[in-house]
Formats: sequence, structure tokens, C-alpha cells
Amino acid sequence: HKKGHTLPLIRAKERRATASEVAKDFSSLLRRVDPRPRPPRPLETPTRSSDSNWTDRVAPIAYVAGVVGRSCRNSGQKMKGNGAEDAGPPAESSCPLPLEWKFSQVFGERIAGEEVQEVDVISAIEFDKSGDHLATGDRGGRVVLFERTDVRNYGSRKDMEKQDHSIGRHPEFRYKTEFQSHEPEFDYLKSLEIEEKINKIKWCQTANHALFLLSTNDKTIKYWKVEEKKVKKISEMNVDALKAVGNGIISSSSMTRLPNGGCSERPCGHLSYDLSFPPGGFPSLRLPVVVTSQETSLIARCRRIYSHAHDYHINSISNNSDGETFISADDLRINLWNLEISNQSFNIVDVKPANMEDLTEVITSAEFHSTHCNMLAYSSSKGSIRLIDLRQSALCDNHSKMFEEREAPGSRSFFTEIIASISDIKFARDGRHILSRDYMTLKLWDINMESSPVAIFQVHEYLRPKLCDLYENDSIFDKFDCCLSGDGLHVATGSYSNVFRVFGCIPGCNEATSLEASKNPMRRQVQILSRPARSLNSLTRGVVRQAESPGIDMNGNSYDFTTKLLHLAWHPSENSIACAAMNSLYMYYA
Repeated sequence: HKKGHTLPLIRAKERRATASEVAKDFSSLLRRVDPRPRPPRPLETPTRSSDSNWTDRVAPIAYVAGVVGRSCRNSGQKMKGNGAEDAGPPAESSCPLPLEWKFSQVFGERIAGEEVQEVDVISAIEFDKSGDHLATGDRGGRVVLFERTDVRNYGSRKDMEKQDHSIGRHPEFRYKTEFQSHEPEFDYLKSLEIEEKINKIKWCQTANHALFLLSTNDKTIKYWKVEEKKVKKISEMNVDALKAVGNGIISSSSMTRLPNGGCSERPCGHLSYDLSFPPGGFPSLRLPVVVTSQETSLIARCRRIYSHAHDYHINSISNNSDGETFISADDLRINLWNLEISNQSFNIVDVKPANMEDLTEVITSAEFHSTHCNMLAYSSSKGSIRLIDLRQSALCDNHSKMFEEREAPGSRSFFTEIIASISDIKFARDGRHILSRDYMTLKLWDINMESSPVAIFQVHEYLRPKLCDLYENDSIFDKFDCCLSGDGLHVATGSYSNVFRVFGCIPGCNEATSLEASKNPMRRQVQILSRPARSLNSLTRGVVRQAESPGIDMNGNSYDFTTKLLHLAWHPSENSIACAAMNSLYMYYA
């Protein structure tokens, strides 16, 4: 093609040209290429009565207009900063219907009035990357694994997709195995008792049909391998007891002479170690035969232990997308580990001041980027999120970007810094957005915009008049997890009274659903409309979405701070949520 052939498309794209203008440009271009005179053709669309060949005449114009339209639409989906795609949902005039959540399963359901042991309370939940396995950790140091059954019954998910087999059933899980991950310890040097409570669980890449995961308590990280092994059994015993007596293996005397002249009494029938073998040997002596049965048993084996690297309590671990490294974070430091090396780690972030009296903030959570192995983010107790690039420096004390919402003038109070502390952050699957959870709100950030979040979801606004009471009973320091759906269109987090909230992120929609962790999740649901959201691609001011009216409980009941839903996880590819209410694991689907 000659250079001039792209000119009409470029002009049409820049000027948003109509189909008639595009046709004129192409007509003038053809005259430059072929200067022979051509008879004029009408550009208006003829009718069927005036011209029977109207379709032949309009089709090229419609095709060109379609190409231009596609070019204009695709131009907004180019790669933007930091290698992340603009995967934000498009602004639509009509919003999809809100998700209708239904109860799926419950494990460890407690009877009304039943007392729950502290060691049985669930403290961590995590789906693996495929969504076929789920792991939970509790305060007793145990890790419990669940596996999906509905996919195994119909074959693998990839096979069903190849056969265009629709999955009509919702995800169903069953108990797989459990093991004791951590035990209570005591640090004698610091006179500090180390709890066995599981703080975080992270799944690693599978290999040879074996499952790998990381679990951590306050001080020690462990790398576990869970695999099925066939049970080995002994099919034949070594010695026939009746024939052994006849051959003289059992000593008939109960007295044994000792080298110093003494004697020792032994019970009759004791096996003698002074055996005299006959020339032909014992015909009744047989070697044991070990056979491998068809029965299988799940074995959990600790492959590596990563310890003695943190002076403060570990609050986060996160796998890298390279499958080889992970990070662990405590209040003041972030360490980088290699999965294969347990006796060495690299300190990449250190916020500890020379004088501890100058300490103003601590690290509360850390997470690797979902696709870029050189990027990670960590949050602080002041409500800021710092994005760091491992390519810039070995010690990443200087961040690449910092996301922090400006404080409104005159809004500062005694509780401002406490409720601004971020308890959890998660990268979206596309890597473009970060979801953060502080005590009052959920915030969705665009990594290309540091000034303000693109959306704010009010979770505990109705508790603002009760902040003094929350401070007195320490509930204001509760740390709630957050999660995103695989498509990035919904976010969720927990609250009090065993309630969790689901918000829609689609611009222009106001989906905000509250559900109770019970067999009837919609029993205490309240759906209150919120102000419309703006597009995630817009650089205008963030929007605030409310799930309830300030000053009243969304359930219309008294506050129950003893039943809190702190931990939940979203299935990576389906609309399914697993959440922990005390010692019970509830699962819902939409």
C-alpha cells in the first residue's frame, strides 16, 4: 500500500468523519492514483425504487464506517502506564441487575447457644488460583483444606470449555484434609509467648499433582506440601511363633549368666539373642513382604521453615507472580524470600527510625502485583498506600507512587488516624486497581491516579457516632479483610453482626448489598440506593457510595460487636464467596 492510502482513515478518526466524508476522501485518493476521469456518483443513499443496485453502492461506505468506528473504540484500550491495561468496565446507560446471592454450603455450623472454643475460630481464608481448592487457618494453628467436587464429577474445567459444556451448578466443596501447621512457642530471650494462630495462608504453584502453600503465625512461616500417597502394608510376618519354639529360638531357661559371674532373671519365653543356626538354616524363617495397596492417604509435609527474620509480628505474606519468591511483612520491615532458600532473606523495606520515639506509622499490609514481578504495594497505619519498584533500588525505602486521600479541612479528630489505618489491600486481577479497607470504608484506587480513589464505598458510616464506645471496647482496632471478584466488577468486605457487604463497581450503578452469614443470607438484607459512580477511567473527583443511612444500624437492630465477620475470600473466576463467622465457614454463590 502507498503511504497516502491511510490518509482517509486518519482523517476520519481525527474528525469523527461521517460515512459520506470518508467516501469523498477515498474518491479523491483514487483519482490521485488513477487520474482518468470518472463519472460522478451520487453520495446520497438511493432508494429501492430509484436504483436497484443500492446495496452494492452503500456496502463499501458502511464497511469503511465500521472500520473507523472499531478503530476509534479500540483506541481507548491501549496500554497505559506501568504496563497495565485499561480494563475498567465501560460506562453503560443500562446497569445490569444486582447479583442475587444464595446459600451454598456451611462447614462447622454451630448450634444456637453453643459455646465456641477460642482455638476453633477461623483466622484466615484463601482460594487457590484455579478456585478448585480452599484453605482455612484457625487460632489453634490448624490448616484445613477443602476441594471442589462439582468440577471433578464432570471432568476438568478446560475439557468442559472445549466441549462447550455449560456449568449450571454452583461451586460445591468437600472436606479434604487438615494438619497442624504451628504450635505455641515461647521466646526465652524476649520472654514472649508466640501464639499458634494462623495469620495468613497463600497458595503456591502446584507440581506433580501435589498442593503447595505457605502459612504463617506471628513469627514463623512454613512451606507445606500436600500430596496423595499409596499406603504400603506388610503382607507376611517374619517368624512363625509355633515353629520358632520348636527350633529353639525361645530360651527354655529363665536364668542368664552375666560376664561378672552374676545372673539375671528373665521371664520364660523371652527371645534369646544367642542363636545357633543349624547347617541348613531355619525353614520357617521368612523375610517380610511389603506391598503397595490401592488405598491412598493424604500426607502433609513441611518442606521448609522460614524463621528468625522478623522482630515484630508478621501481618502479611504474598506470593510473587514469578512463582519463585514471596514477601513477608511485619510492622516495620518487609523481607523478600526465595521459596528454595529458608536461611536467608533480603530486607527491601525498613521504616524503623533511628529513634523509636520518632515512629509515626507502621506497615499494616503488603501485596505483590498480580502480574508484574517487580512491583508491590504496602499500606500504612496513616491510610496511605505506597507502590514500589524492585528495579529501582535494592532497598526500596523510597516509593515510586503514594496513594493517599487528602483530609478534608476541619474534619480532624482524636479518632482520625485510628479509623484511617488500612487493614488490608488487594490488587485487582488486571493489576490496574488496588482495593483497600480501612475501618469506615472501602476504597478503589487506580494506580495511574494518586490524588484520590476512583470510588469510595461506605461500610461503617452508621458507627461514626459510636466511635467513643468502639474505642473503649477496642472494636475500633478490628481488622477486616477485603476482596475483589475475578472480573473486577464487584468488591466485598465484612462487618459486625456476622454481616458482609457486596458493592458493584460498574460506573453509573449503585449496587450495595448486605448479607448475613447464615443459611438465609437475605434475611436481614437492606438495599439502599447510593449516588451513581463515575467511570474508573475518569480523572474527576471520586464518588462516595453508601450502604446504609448514617446513625442507624443497617439491620435495624442493636450493634453486636462480639459477632464480627473479619475474613472472606472471592472465588477467582466465579461469583462465589467464602466467609468465616467464628468457627463456621459459609459459602454463597450468585
